[in-house]
Formats: sequence, structure tokens, C-alpha cells
Amino acid sequence: MDAGSHSASSNKKQSRCPLQEQLLQRKNSRDNLDRFIPNRSAMDFDYAHYMLTEGRKGKENPAVSSPSREAYRKQLAETFNMNRSRILAFKNKPPTPVEAIPNEIASVQHNKTAKPRRYIPQTSERTLDAPDIMDDYYLNLLDWGSSNVLSIALGGTVYLWDASDGATSELVTVDEENGPVTSVKWAPDGRHIAVGLNNSEVQLWDSTANRLLRTLKGGHRSRVGALDWNNHILTTGGMDGQIINNDVRIRNPIVDTYQGHHQEVCGLKWSASGQQLASGGNDNLLHIWDRSTASSNSTTQWLHRLEDHTAAVKALAWCPFQGNLLASGGGGSDRCIKFWNTHTGACLNSIDTGSQVCSLLWNKNERELLSSHGFTQNQLTLWKYPSMVKVAELTGHTSRVLFMAQSPDGCTVASAAGDETLRFWNVFGTPEAAKPAPKANPEPFAHLNRGIR
Repeated sequence: MDAGSHSASSNKKQSRCPLQEQLLQRKNSRDNLDRFIPNRSAMDFDYAHYMLTEGRKGKENPAVSSPSREAYRKQLAETFNMNRSRILAFKNKPPTPVEAIPNEIASVQHNKTAKPRRYIPQTSERTLDAPDIMDDYYLNLLDWGSSNVLSIALGGTVYLWDASDGATSELVTVDEENGPVTSVKWAPDGRHIAVGLNNSEVQLWDSTANRLLRTLKGGHRSRVGALDWNNHILTTGGMDGQIINNDVRIRNPIVDTYQGHHQEVCGLKWSASGQQLASGGNDNLLHIWDRSTASSNSTTQWLHRLEDHTAAVKALAWCPFQGNLLASGGGGSDRCIKFWNTHTGACLNSIDTGSQVCSLLWNKNERELLSSHGFTQNQLTLWKYPSMVKVAELTGHTSRVLFMAQSPDGCTVASAAGDETLRFWNVFGTPEAAKPAPKANPEPFAHLNRGIR
């Protein structure tokens, strides 16, 4: 079958000229003549009729014509402007059109170069080994701090990788009785880090001094798989379905408790303003909590309870250029990215990605969203917002891409997958103008060591 189709196509090539040559071939100059279309408004049809009928009789019958008759005809023709040699009249050339845009302005606009399309490398710029990383969808084992140090939990050990020089260090290794590590999250100052454990405890570490500051106990009844900071408040989510706000500055840290999930909490994200918290769980629920309604005396009621997802909701990302816009991603039987107005609770859009959504990150410099996926392609997909047109697909992982973290400058994304590799992607490009890094705020831990044991 293939050989037959190939011979037929070769015969066509031999019998017919290539399309390009057909377009460039010129006709004979005699065949390339154009035709003229007269202007009807400039024609004198009465005169034309006279010339075709009565006007030709004298020339055809010279015997009938006489000198006196010919003199009379000429005088009459001059009087009525009938001395025209052509029957059909043609308009003069059209006037030169007036330029809508002056040449000076047009040249300036032409000289302005269009914004070049950003080059997006299709392969990772660096790949590191990540042995013993837990292939667990509900955990959060990767984070990139504001001091440009990346933390990753591999089994019972938390490692720190300094992106500025590539140096690697070990922060902590927990024993099998308390481990493995189930979540990590840098504080806003880029120095302190929270480590969630399988035994329901949360440890707070000073990464610079490599010292354990305190351990939060008694809040959860099972493993802590989700963490997020809101200034000095550390929010923890557990397999018990509880969400707890911990003020790390005080002896008794629990200040708020959010109860709305009846299965494991696997996604937690505070908005940039610190007023709203989004939580996702294995119960397919997405909750929006308002900090202003929080109460330490009773269980806080959610602001919105969103039930549109049909699988676990782990991937959450607040939009950096619209404060009340939240993106959420569903698990294997849902596969959708949904966009929410968190003020009203309305679902603005929903896109079926075709595979499990594990993580979401917004581009800080462009209106783009990056998603990481599980079965079947295990890819990273870059979307243009709000059209949700695919800009690029990044492949290389051979197992589901469970975790993503973004560098402080917003340009590089780190992804960790069940294939035990950590890959770095230059997907978001270079920011147009480098902004100075915010000054570290030591407030959350300023008085941590006074009277706390």
C-alpha cells in the first residue's frame, strides 16, 4: 500500500510542475493584455447613435451630399459640440488619494518593532536526583523560599538546595516512628521553615542556624499534608479534615479552627491580601474562608462551599493580578481547571485538561497559568489566560508531576515527580524590570525563644 501511494505521487511530480513554479510562471505578453471599462456617466448615447446611423450616410453615399449640405452640417456640428472623433469617452486618471496617516507618523509606527515572542525551552535546563520522594498525591513536599533556597522532603529527610550556588545541605532527618515528612513550607522571611510530619506534629526550623525552634502538637490527630503562612500565622491542614491557624509567636499557638472538610485536606493557599484562605480536600470540596469572620471561641463558618469538582482538590493558585480570582485543579476523575470569583463564589470558567491536575502556578510577569499533570502524559502545560489556549507543553518526567515551586523572581519553575527526579524549567521567561526583594520580616520569630519550651 505504501509503495503504491509513493509511485503515484512520484508520477504526479513528474507530470505536474511544482506549485511554486506555477505561481511564478508568466503568460505571453500578448495574452496578458487588459481590457478597458468605459465610464457610462461620461457617454453621450444620443450622439453615439447619430454617428452610427445618420452621420455615416454622407460618407457612404457621396452622390447625395452637396457642398452646401456639407457646410451646413459642419456649422451645425460646431454649434452643438458634435465635433468629437470618439464615440466612447474615458475618465481621466483618478486623483491621488490623500494619505490617512502622514508619512512621518507611518514611518515611526513602522520602525517600532513588535514585541518578540518569548522563547520557551521544551526541555528542562537542569535535572537533579530525588530518591525516595513519596509518590503521594495528597502531600506537599516541595517549596522555594524567598531567600532562593529550595526545600524538598525525601522520605524522612528534608534537604535544602541553594539555587545561587547549587549547594546542598540536610536540614533534618526524622525517625521512622514520627516520619516520614509529609509537607514543607517556607515562612515569608525565607529563613524559617515549617515541616509537617506523619505523626500529626509540625516542626519549626531556623534554616540558617540549622536549629529546631519549636514543635506544634495536639492540634491534629493524623498526618499534616498541607501548610501555608500568612505573616506570623501558620495554617495547617490534616488528614483529620481540620484546618488550624497557629500563631507561632505565642505559647498556646492555636487561634482559629476551620471545620468543613470530612476527608484529608490536601491544598491550602492564602490570598496575597491575607484576607481569604482557599482549602481543598479529598472530599472533592473547595472552601473559601474569610479571616475577618474567624473566631477562637467557636468553629469558623466558611464563606463559600464549592462542590463543582468531582475529584480531590489539591492544586490551588491565587491570581497575582486579580485579587479575587482563584484557580483550582481536580484529581484523576475530574481533570478540570476551574476559575472562581471568591467574592461571589461564582465559577467563571472550567477547562477539561484530559489528565489529573496536580499543581498550579501563575506567571508573575505575563497572564499565563502553568499546570502539572499525572496520567497519562505526565506533562507541564502552559496556558494563556483568559483564553486558555495552550502555549506550550513541557515533557520529560516519566511519572506524574506531583509538586511544583516557583523561584522568587518568578522565572524558573521546579517540578518533582514520582520518577524521583527534580527538574528546573525556564518557562516564565525574564521579568521586564527587576524589582528589589522585600526586606525580610523577622516578626514571626522575633520573640520565639522567650519563655517557650
